[in-house]
This record gives sequence, structure tokens and C-alpha cells, in this order.
Amino acid sequence: MTESSFAIEALRRCALFAQVDDEILALCASTLRIRRYRKNETVFHQGDPGDSLYIIESGSVKIVLPSPEGEEGAIIATLSRGDFFGELALLDRAPHSATAVAIEPTEALVLQRDRFDVLVETEPLLRRALFSGLVTELRRLTGHVEELHFLDLPGRLASRIVRLARESQPDATTNVRLDWPFTQSDLAAMIGGTRQTVNRLLAEMTAQDLVRLERDALIIPDLDRLARAAER
Repeated sequence: MTESSFAIEALRRCALFAQVDDEILALCASTLRIRRYRKNETVFHQGDPGDSLYIIESGSVKIVLPSPEGEEGAIIATLSRGDFFGELALLDRAPHSATAVAIEPTEALVLQRDRFDVLVETEPLLRRALFSGLVTELRRLTGHVEELHFLDLPGRLASRIVRLARESQPDATTNVRLDWPFTQSDLAAMIGGTRQTVNRLLAEMTAQDLVRLERDALIIPDLDRLARAAER
């Protein structure tokens, strides 16, 4: 597969470009750059100038709000293949509002602002997809706030695992197998807890057969049962 066809196929997997015709995809793909990031490498920091849209081709990225005290920040989103990020800074031309970090070795396609601006101005389908993506992000942030406000730590952890499962495998309900690049510190940053607390909660969930941890994977025997546990 040539680099151009590789980029086109990657764009097709991104919801933002799913409805864009072949001609526009080829034009867009011709301007993309491929960037590779090591595990735990920072893609950009909060406050950096925003000049590119990033589309994940492989691996995963966490979006982090750094702590003003220099402690572990809050993970507000985890993104995987086909997801995109960086669009907020492109739209308002403000510095990045959060930090993006590769959770595992990651490959991303990078679209520069000038090409992005042209596409948004000329392609109605792309604009609609962009608005849909922004709504999805708003709903994700709203859900994150609701979890922090209304659920205790066990409920937050169960709810976050359920959300990751449904985002990864929307139709699966039993024996859901998730690739698991997250550390216990990552999970703690997602739910506003500590690594020690997450370790204890995972042990309790394992004892209740709500989850099973294997090497680089997490198994959920019954997703609905785990969802009910989050609501208790």
C-alpha cells in the first residue's frame, strides 16, 4: 500500500471524514504528515499553539488536564484508532486547552491548519461531521462531570470501564475483551482517585467476577452487570 492510499484509508476510518467523497479525501491525504510517538510521549502540551488536527491511525492517546500543583492531572478522554483531536485549537486559534499524551506506541496523521480551514469552508459534509464530533466531546465531558459529582469511587471506576467498553465495542455485551494499555495511575487520573485505591477496587471487582485482568487486556464477563454495579 502506498503512503497516499494508506492515508486515504486512515481518513475513511475517521468519523470526521467518513462522508467526504474520494476526490476530497485524496486531496486531503496528499497534505497529511505521518507522525509516530513512543509510549508516554507528549503530542502537545496545554498552552502550546494549535496548528494541526490529529487523526489516530494506530495506538491510543489520553487527553489530560494538568494539575496546577504539578500532581497527576485529570484524564478527560482516551482516544483510539479513527478518533481525532486538536480541533478545538484549530477552530478558535487559541492555545491547546489540554495536554495530549500517547498511552502506547501511536501513529497519527497530521492535517495542518491551512488545509483544514479550506476543507471546512468548502465541504458541508465535513462541517456537519465536525459539529457531530464536538457534540460527542461535549457529551463525554458532561458524563465525566456527572460521574465525579454523583458517583462514589467504585461507581466511577465501573462506569469508566463500561464507557471504554461501549466506545470500543458498541454491540458487545458478554466476555468483552479490551486491549488494556492503562496503568493504575491512568485509571486514578480518570476517576479522581489514587493509584492505591484503584488497585484495591480492581481487586474487589475481580473477586466479584465483574472483570478479569490478563496481560495487556481486561475482560468483562457481563457488561450489563458491570453497568448495574456502577449505579449502586
